[in-house]
Amino acid sequence: MPAKKSRKRRKPSTPPLPPAGDWRSTDEQEVLRRVQRARDEKHSVTSLNDAHPVLSRFDVASPSGMTYQVEIRDPATRAFSCTCPDFRTAGLGTCKHVEATLIRLKRRHRGDFRAAEKAGSPFIDIVPDGDTLRVERNLASLPASLRPLFDDSGTLVADPDEALEKLRRSRATKLRLSQDIEPFLEHRRRAAERRALRRDYETGVVEGRHPEHVTLLPLYPYQREGMLHLAFGERALLADEMGLGKTIQAVAASALLHHLGKAERVLVVTPASLKTEWEEQIKKFTTLSHQLVFGPRSARLKYYTDSRPPFFTLVNYEQILADGLDINEHLRPDIVILDEAQRIKNWATKTAQAVKRLQSRYAFVLTGTPIENRIDELYSIVDFLDPALLGPLFRFNREFYELNEKGRPENYKNLPALRERVKPVLLRRRKHHVETELPDRTDRNHFVKLTRAMRDDYDEVKQQASQLIQRSLKRPLKKEESELLMILLGMMRMICDSPSIIKNRDCDHCPKLDELDGILDDALSDPDVKVIIFSEWEGMLQKVRDLAEARGIGYAWHTGKVPQKKRRGEILSFRQDPDCRLFLSTDSGGVGLNLQNASVVINCDLPWNPARLEQRIARAWRKHQTRPVTVINLVAEDTLEHQMLATLDNKMNLAEGVLDGSDDALAKTKLKRGREANLARLKQFLGTVPKGKAAKPKAPPADPAQHFADRAREALGEALIHCQEAMLPGDAEPVLLTVLRDAARRPTVEELHRETDWRGGTPRLHVLDPATWTAIRQLADSGLLTLNTRATRHLAGDPPPEPTKPALTEQQKQRIAELKAFAAKKEKVAKLLIESDLADEAEEHRKAAENALTEAAEIENSAS
Repeated sequence: MPAKKSRKRRKPSTPPLPPAGDWRSTDEQEVLRRVQRARDEKHSVTSLNDAHPVLSRFDVASPSGMTYQVEIRDPATRAFSCTCPDFRTAGLGTCKHVEATLIRLKRRHRGDFRAAEKAGSPFIDIVPDGDTLRVERNLASLPASLRPLFDDSGTLVADPDEALEKLRRSRATKLRLSQDIEPFLEHRRRAAERRALRRDYETGVVEGRHPEHVTLLPLYPYQREGMLHLAFGERALLADEMGLGKTIQAVAASALLHHLGKAERVLVVTPASLKTEWEEQIKKFTTLSHQLVFGPRSARLKYYTDSRPPFFTLVNYEQILADGLDINEHLRPDIVILDEAQRIKNWATKTAQAVKRLQSRYAFVLTGTPIENRIDELYSIVDFLDPALLGPLFRFNREFYELNEKGRPENYKNLPALRERVKPVLLRRRKHHVETELPDRTDRNHFVKLTRAMRDDYDEVKQQASQLIQRSLKRPLKKEESELLMILLGMMRMICDSPSIIKNRDCDHCPKLDELDGILDDALSDPDVKVIIFSEWEGMLQKVRDLAEARGIGYAWHTGKVPQKKRRGEILSFRQDPDCRLFLSTDSGGVGLNLQNASVVINCDLPWNPARLEQRIARAWRKHQTRPVTVINLVAEDTLEHQMLATLDNKMNLAEGVLDGSDDALAKTKLKRGREANLARLKQFLGTVPKGKAAKPKAPPADPAQHFADRAREALGEALIHCQEAMLPGDAEPVLLTVLRDAARRPTVEELHRETDWRGGTPRLHVLDPATWTAIRQLADSGLLTLNTRATRHLAGDPPPEPTKPALTEQQKQRIAELKAFAAKKEKVAKLLIESDLADEAEEHRKAAENALTEAAEIENSAS
């Protein structure tokens, strides 16, 4: 007989899952993702109940090192439970731990599993259902003594706590209470406790049993409302606009919970630059103890393992990356406060993931900008407070984004519903809502022209950026091209301050510094005025510091490079020392600091984000400010900075709509996808990028001085005798010298000078008559007059006669050759040092080369 062909059992086909970038996944596809993870990852499954091999509870150890409890109630109806976060928030009724358990049971208990699938569960399972409990199956088998507790649908009609006492005492062998009941009861208990605690506190204030203010200084009414929102919200978001005192409200809420016996340990997570600011606010408003965590990991561990730690422990976000698990194990805070919580707005970052592993009953999230770019940022922040509130990310994307045919976000939708969803945890007030007593604020923009050298530098970089934008219209930029584009944009902004703050740029022109000098003259004439000066670039601040030192003005220095402990001294010096008039800061000081003793804020440059600009200003224009505040922005004229001022920011509409309840703002809000949004902004900043064969806009002359001379020659003809450009020593701009045959034609030359596009730096114009010009040349030729110029260029008319130069002696020639050889050697050494990133050492050799060449030039010029 012919042998039978063996047939291989085919694996059941799995529907294809959408690619990672496609957000249109269905619930069925999300379940399949979890099944796939259960197959791919190794999970250890251990039974916790011998009553039934399948319908039981199991410990499931995940490859991450975490262990969760899985409950299999009925495979036939897929009634499962797991204690992992994904099961609690996804709303799928399963997770990879459940699926891993099912895979093991199908393998090891095949018969029992098939029987359970076919016949269903014989057990009477009691499970949570909304605000009560219900019988999930086999209601008819419930003992007669327990039946009155439930209605005909199986829903509990009695008080859950009283009913559970009876259910636990029952001897019915088939009756089972789900593992989800304990978290359900804990949630109910906490909610009831919060309501009772708030009622008792507010009643106690009226009756005199509790103090109205638990802080040393009284709070404003809106701040007291914020304190109650945090303390009795348990896990809450305070999104007040900058300057309204979020720190004070969080400190007060912590003090209130301490007064009520609900908190003994508070962990404050804040940017490193604000740790001392928190320390000062704690000392100002409470008598509660505190500690600032500094030092290497071994030293930090001692802070967490102290058997009786202070009430407040202050750490920065970077420390959480390494210390999070130690904090959970040893410090075990009752309250976690996240200050400037926009640090966790990107849910995929390591910082956000580490922070979200922190464990505490109470959590206060503080940020004035919970939405800066997209609603995903609000999702990530709320996810820390209550993952179930907005659900899993895939469901959030479906609910609040319109998706295109590729499953990518096209626009927002249902934003009013999002606003309602976060309302239970969110409290936000704007200054115009609660602050009628804030002083006036005046905003002024001072426009500064770039010098010609700066404009040349700027246009060179702008040309490179424009080429990349042009390329991006045809195809998406590669990663390295996108990174280069951002570098070029940064360089353009730096040039607006001074090219010299870019490495290896020789031009040290800085018109903003001259403008700032005049502003400080006016501002500091009042001995009580103090000034905050911001720049994104430390190199620009160094120029301001040099100006302050030259003028003998006291200053405080606050940048990211200043050690944390020293920053406190700088801040106190600015607040307390009357001779310390300036606070020089990068954006490291743009958040959290209270500097109301300053009444002038000067921005040497503008940040990309308007919210960051407001953060800077809010250091002075905030609660307890007693003087009018003046804000001055130094803006480079006709540059990217100038365009930034006029930009209408869609981000502000988005935040106002979702957070402040502005339907008008929501109506204006449109989602701009990454590439589209960037291109729109860049095209606006750099000017319209032409498409196809569209006519190009008329470009400014490449050589403005020559362009002026050519137009003067056309307009004046023989009346123009001579035109030249000269650079005088010590001047940043050249001088234009024009010799006219007829003095009556002078207005024509002056008009042409005004009409010429000088691209930022306008040279001075001098107009001479023929007799004066001839006399000057004769005096110069005779040696009685020296024309002190660095360089001279003939532009139009008759060229000046070349002066006769006496011959050099052999000794002079030899000395010049030695000096030039020495200079070449020094330049070569400097180049090698620069390539080795030793700029300081290179500068000494370059100066030696310059001195040698200067001496050689002097010998040539003074030869007799």
